[in-house]
Amino acid sequence: MGEIRTLLDGRGLVESPRWHGDRLYFSDWTAGEVVALALDGGTEVVARADALPLCTAFLPDGRLLVVDSASGSLLRREPDGNLALHADLGRPGWNDIAVDGRGNAYVNLLGWNPAEPDAFRPGFVHLAAADGTVRQVAGDIDFPNGMAVTPDDSTLIVADSYRHCLLAFDIEPGGGLSNRRVWADLGEGTPDGICLDAEGAVWYADVPNERCVRVAEGGAVLDTVALDRGGFACALGGPGGTTLFIVAAEFRGMTGPDLVTPGSGRVLATEVTVPGVGRP
Repeated sequence: MGEIRTLLDGRGLVESPRWHGDRLYFSDWTAGEVVALALDGGTEVVARADALPLCTAFLPDGRLLVVDSASGSLLRREPDGNLALHADLGRPGWNDIAVDGRGNAYVNLLGWNPAEPDAFRPGFVHLAAADGTVRQVAGDIDFPNGMAVTPDDSTLIVADSYRHCLLAFDIEPGGGLSNRRVWADLGEGTPDGICLDAEGAVWYADVPNERCVRVAEGGAVLDTVALDRGGFACALGGPGGTTLFIVAAEFRGMTGPDLVTPGSGRVLATEVTVPGVGRP
């Protein structure tokens, strides 16, 4: 494990890191921006949305999908930079997204407003299919968070933050999900954003425990990166695919006006030995 480097500082609630081409894309939920970060430190705002959550994924043809949670829309960034409607999700409240090699987008949503814990209901995963249709494909997930698709497009892994586990589903030929199972019991771990590596392990970012953890199927801990603030998500990429990018910020809780301390958001990087695979 290499040293932890700070690539960018002074941001807000940073989320949804995605390595694509030769840049890291991430979302600053506080600013309502999707930002592309080059390894030399250069940045470009590539999309904007008015409210959080604000998560992204790339289609197989390289176009960027943006979850506009407030409007209940899944948007697609066209080559000219304009955002077009990709799918009408039908309601607000959407969170994370992952796309398989067929162009099927899996988008999850909470069943309640986290600022109103007495109104708790489990959340869901919906499929926004390549043909434009939207349907629910999984439910009964307490707090659906980060998702990833295995490189053979056979399995969707979903982080359930409140149940402290990673769930797995088989992806059917038509995009539906079946064979629900607990992929890893994380004990005290609280998974947020996740990514996969070439040995079949999952890295998950953990906000309350201020770390990123690499786990095998079943939950055995293989590696840990300690942080000085909450880890919201992680992604593998960079030259050779062995840079672990982590977006982190000082978490203040779900009920206050600021979810994180203003300006505490950072994009971090450290070198690991096993490269990333799959999507995102």
